[in-house]
Amino acid sequence: MDRRFRFRRAVNYLNLSTPLGLLVAVVGGASRQAGPDGLVLAFGYRYRFPVAGAFTIGNVVLTSRDALSGRLVQHEGRHATQWAWCLGLPMLPLYLAAMLVSVILCGHQASYNVFERLAGLDDGGYPSRRVWWRRTGGS
Repeated sequence: MDRRFRFRRAVNYLNLSTPLGLLVAVVGGASRQAGPDGLVLAFGYRYRFPVAGAFTIGNVVLTSRDALSGRLVQHEGRHATQWAWCLGLPMLPLYLAAMLVSVILCGHQASYNVFERLAGLDDGGYPSRRVWWRRTGGS
């Protein structure tokens, strides 16, 4: 594993976000397996919140599905790096604030969410909507 991913894994354990993600996986009934670049993939998450194909807490990628595309795993890996940069739990209110800003700007939780844009909207399966004041006609 590349040194930067080992560093990310260590930071996310120290800031307690990965242990939190593992706890959420256990409570959510997800089976866990080692993923690429130090990620832990947790399949079969049984709760409907949050509404997403997958979501990341620390280095743990949780999904209700039984498989993830390579692009989506890369997208979620970028979120794992964001957890490390935000030093763990501060990521939650920052992400929620970014989601609110995106909804206000364009009516979608991801299109103008800085965290989703930096992780790659296309890789995450999100649309790239225009801000409401730049829309013409029906989009």
